[in-house]
Amino acid sequence: MNKFLPAGLALAAWPGLAWAAEPALDAGNTAWMLASTVLVLMMTIPGVAFFYAGMVRKKNVLGTMMQSFTICALVAVTWVVAGYSIAFGNGNQYIGDLTKFMLNGINWNGPFILGAGMGGESEVPTTIPETVFMMFQMTFAIITAALITGAVADRMKFSAMILFVVPWSLLVYSPVAHAVWHPAGIIWAWGALDFAGGTVVHINAGIAGLVAAYVLGKRVGYGHDNMSPNNLGLAMLGACLLWVGWFGFNAGSALAADARAGMAMVVTMIAAAAGTLSWLLAESVFKGKPSALGAISGAVAGLVAITPASGWVFPGPALVIGLAAGIICFWASTSLKKALGYDDSLDAWGVHGVGGVVGAMLTGVFAVGTL
Repeated sequence: MNKFLPAGLALAAWPGLAWAAEPALDAGNTAWMLASTVLVLMMTIPGVAFFYAGMVRKKNVLGTMMQSFTICALVAVTWVVAGYSIAFGNGNQYIGDLTKFMLNGINWNGPFILGAGMGGESEVPTTIPETVFMMFQMTFAIITAALITGAVADRMKFSAMILFVVPWSLLVYSPVAHAVWHPAGIIWAWGALDFAGGTVVHINAGIAGLVAAYVLGKRVGYGHDNMSPNNLGLAMLGACLLWVGWFGFNAGSALAADARAGMAMVVTMIAAAAGTLSWLLAESVFKGKPSALGAISGAVAGLVAITPASGWVFPGPALVIGLAAGIICFWASTSLKKALGYDDSLDAWGVHGVGGVVGAMLTGVFAVGTL
């Protein structure tokens, strides 16, 4: 049996769902997934919007918030038109087909089966409607695109960002989601473990942000002008919303209100706390004192790193993952960035890209088949 878990599709690990011939809708699971969808959407608007707006210069606050808000609208429409079909249509090992174009052909009122029509163990049953699954996955597509803006904040025009988001969402995000999270996907076939998006969301967004930062070049005055955050209180508010929303991101990826979701919530909390503390420790050692910016950056680093592992690890490994993420992402956002000379404005690569890599690697070290 394929061990890979697509966005929390726990395959045979679901109690009572192991390749059930005729799964039925479950009201409790559906209610939990509706709540999780709202929590993940909250991570972008207003979470990412506040988080990034608090860290840019004062003159760019409104523009930064508008990017997150508009990306939410753009990706939502793109997802409904073709993004969902490209990601979760059966297609081939690299990309989905257009059988779900404009949501045609989705199961509106019955339990969703991922890979329906493929036969055998390639069909993964759930107990939630496909509409709920589609909306939950939409919020992942939205936040992934929004995270990229952190790498190019303070210098990418609003119009350029809008022109970038739609093709990137269709030509990069959706195919990667298909390859990793669909039974027909090539990375699924490799047996990769990504419970809630360490690869599809964080590494994907981090790499896109790093490339965009290199292409655009450094901000005018970078290294000379004062580019300190304009409002760390606003950034901390955004970080709080991200932390809370991440419970829907990770625990919701179980697609059921079950023990795996409970454990995902536990390890998410542990990793976030550990990331906060290890970043603050590293900051104290290398910069002389901890900071509010370091605290929220460490929390996000821990959350990013536990994302791929959250359905596969126990609390002890979650603590290790969070501690490692805080220290390594601190290094990536300071020493590595300085050594390589790129201007990743808000450390989208340093936190999300590097944190995602740390989490993906340590998932392979600590993952267990049964929690």
